[in-house]
Amino acid sequence: MVLVPGIFWAQEDIARPLPIKPLGDTLAAPQVLRGLPGAEVPQDSAQAAAPATGGTIMDQIKYTAKDYVRISRQEQKIYLYNEAEIYYQDTELKAGIIVLDYVRNEVYAGRMKDSLGNYSQLPFFKQGDQEVIPDSIRFNFDTEKAIIWNSRTEQQAGLGQLGSDAMKVYAERTKKENDSVYFLSEGKLTTSKDTIDPDYYIRVRKAKFVPKKKVIAGFSNLYIVDVPTPIALPFAYFPLTTGRTAGIMMPTFGNDPDRGYFLQNGGYYLPISDYVDLTLTGDLYTNGSYGFRTQSVYSKRYRFRGNVNFRYENLVRSQKGFDDYSRSTIYNIQISHAQDAKANPNSRFSASVNLGSSQYYRNSLLQQNLPNTQVNDLSSSISYSKTFPAYPSVNVSLTATHNQNTNTDAVSVTLPTLQASMERIFPFAPREGVKKGVFQNINFQYDLNARNSIQTTTEDFLTGRMFDNAQMGARHRIPIATNFKVAKFFSVSLGGTYEDVWTWQTLDQVYNPETETIERDTIQGFDRFNQYSLSASVGTTLYGQFNFGEDRKIQAIRHVVRPTVSYGWAPSFDQYYEEEVNQSTGDALFFTRFQNSLYGSPRQGQSNSMSFSLANTVEAKVRDRDSTATEPKKIMLLNSLNFSTSYNFEADSLKLSPISMTGGTNLFDNKVSVNFGASLDPYAINNTGARIDKLNINNGGGLFRLTNARLNLTYKLSSKDFQDKDTEIDPDDPYDGDTYVAASGGRTDDLFGRANDLNATAFDNRDPDDIENPAWASKIPWNVNLSYAMNYSNTNRNGQLTNHVLMFNGNVTLAPRWDVSVTSSYDFVRNGFGLTRLGFARDLKSFKLTFDWTPFGSLERWYFFIGIKASILSDLKWENRSQRSNFN
Repeated sequence: MVLVPGIFWAQEDIARPLPIKPLGDTLAAPQVLRGLPGAEVPQDSAQAAAPATGGTIMDQIKYTAKDYVRISRQEQKIYLYNEAEIYYQDTELKAGIIVLDYVRNEVYAGRMKDSLGNYSQLPFFKQGDQEVIPDSIRFNFDTEKAIIWNSRTEQQAGLGQLGSDAMKVYAERTKKENDSVYFLSEGKLTTSKDTIDPDYYIRVRKAKFVPKKKVIAGFSNLYIVDVPTPIALPFAYFPLTTGRTAGIMMPTFGNDPDRGYFLQNGGYYLPISDYVDLTLTGDLYTNGSYGFRTQSVYSKRYRFRGNVNFRYENLVRSQKGFDDYSRSTIYNIQISHAQDAKANPNSRFSASVNLGSSQYYRNSLLQQNLPNTQVNDLSSSISYSKTFPAYPSVNVSLTATHNQNTNTDAVSVTLPTLQASMERIFPFAPREGVKKGVFQNINFQYDLNARNSIQTTTEDFLTGRMFDNAQMGARHRIPIATNFKVAKFFSVSLGGTYEDVWTWQTLDQVYNPETETIERDTIQGFDRFNQYSLSASVGTTLYGQFNFGEDRKIQAIRHVVRPTVSYGWAPSFDQYYEEEVNQSTGDALFFTRFQNSLYGSPRQGQSNSMSFSLANTVEAKVRDRDSTATEPKKIMLLNSLNFSTSYNFEADSLKLSPISMTGGTNLFDNKVSVNFGASLDPYAINNTGARIDKLNINNGGGLFRLTNARLNLTYKLSSKDFQDKDTEIDPDDPYDGDTYVAASGGRTDDLFGRANDLNATAFDNRDPDDIENPAWASKIPWNVNLSYAMNYSNTNRNGQLTNHVLMFNGNVTLAPRWDVSVTSSYDFVRNGFGLTRLGFARDLKSFKLTFDWTPFGSLERWYFFIGIKASILSDLKWENRSQRSNFN
């Protein structure tokens, strides 16, 4: 909706007397009406048809009434009383009383009044798909013009994320000029659901109304609860078109302590076609700061959908000449593209891009970027894949990736990565049927990985300098394997891998006796090396079950153990190494020209090791709470508990690797998720903290030395968990995942808060019947999300917590029109709170009120918003905010 000088109003209950004389009940003596050919009163329903008798009536007029139909030859009129109806071509008229003048071809319709003075059976007028409910109406079939008193009509207008809005148009007196033009006098426009007593409306003195298109009004002003407000314009324009239409987006006015007065989020929306649109918005500050944003969303059913966003802000702090003056620019680019799987099953293109200035989210002036101030990494991926289904099938993909650390400003880019793989081939087995034995299970594959890797910084990113240290390489791999059973219970796998590595950069190392240093130069050109390895593994599965009886709540516990022993061997490729002697120290140095290549260096020294792993799961059979269930219910007690280690036969000391332990489970009907891990070292350390070739148990310690541990807990709880599962509850959840936070690399569980759009709240789709429901207090909706993370380090007997954080988020609907949310975290290591936000939302029926507050910290700020819910009148709003006065 665009407000151009103007706004709307209407009055009701202005009755217009109709020329109807009191008559007796004519149904008592039915008669055939003579005087009008073909017109008569049937014995039962009083239904008849009047043919055209002059003028330009082009079709029969059908009419009916419940009490009586009286034809007056003297007055040349037909009177219909009680549930009267008239039909003519595409025109339909229903009312308590209808008077048809068949000479003038006019019809009069009005309400009925009972003995208590109450009105009923208001006229209902419909022509085509336009409907009007007035107090009374006068309509001419010949000219199709009408005079309508106290009309009421509803127009669907606008199309936003919540769909189209219903605009109610009231008018004290309306003149219908033709099918598409109405003139209103003393009208009201509102989107309030209460059609009898709207909580707000826009009063218009005079207006031109074109259904489904627009309302053009003269002087208009806003009324709230029948109280006029100073919001007024000399004329106004209200678009009533449905679907996507171009229009201006009104900005927010405000004042910032460091940047002066501002206009924010003003712009223009342009629907380019049925598949693409474009939104342009910007900000302007009086101290010279500005920002602009473009967003284009495109979609084609069964083919693809996506969006392209670009955001740029020029931040000026204070004024030139002052000591605290500064200027910086930040930007952010987001691209998302998803192809429908049915569009092309053998070819697929996808993109997920989020790149820009490292400080964009932290320094941005937009409220919606506040949760993403906790994002430490920006990542992007653009990929195209193609599958050639003919046997053997081959899959080829090209991928460009980007990863940016916002704390260190380090940027890693692959531009591009080529991945090609061929499906597994069994050369000694038929393509169909079960493969048996060692030879039939022999299989091999081929895969290629080639990439151009770039390591740069945010400052050099997207400039020519980013390619200065680019590295190119390729790796070809051919794994060969087979598997078979031994003694029915043991699975044996044998295999080997051949690798051929290509590189386009090598190193040349020369000792300079003058400077007594080693000098290295990068040699550009193709070079390669190859290597291979062999492996074998054997594993089995052990089951243990403890039965407690079918009459017990816990009937049985089942423990599944999967031990695996693996052996790996690889020779040394010393031919790629050169030995040099440091002339000053006499130390021997081994050097390879492939050092620091993209896919690593050739293996130096023979590898000969054995690995051990032990995987555990524990589940229970419990009696189902449902008495009608015939089988016990299975629940997982321990999803995983894994141990792994290895023994290096070639090492001269410290042959046993630390034991790695990981595990996880879900508790309380999957409301609590637990993940944990630890590293256990069997060797002792000396006074300097270095590992020594002596078992810890032989050094006065325990069997293992705990070097590090980690624990992560997530807990989700809501009011639904305490309600009867048999009761059907379907309240709107206003706290679903936020796509903007997710697309920016943030969390989707609200633990960093939501990217609040102050123009949308939780009340937009709420059922109004819930608001007055007295049972609401017994089922107050709420939810809580908790996340706990702990990291413990003891590598040098220091025994300290390196990370110890509790994050929490909660939302509660205190009353049908009140929503409250809180988001925060506490760091027990640094003894301080993280980003803390309090949110309040109030439903004011047709209006909404929101307040977002960050009470302390470097991001301290508050936002206030009140505005109309309906998208067509969303420009009628007021915002106020306090921007933080410092930024990094």
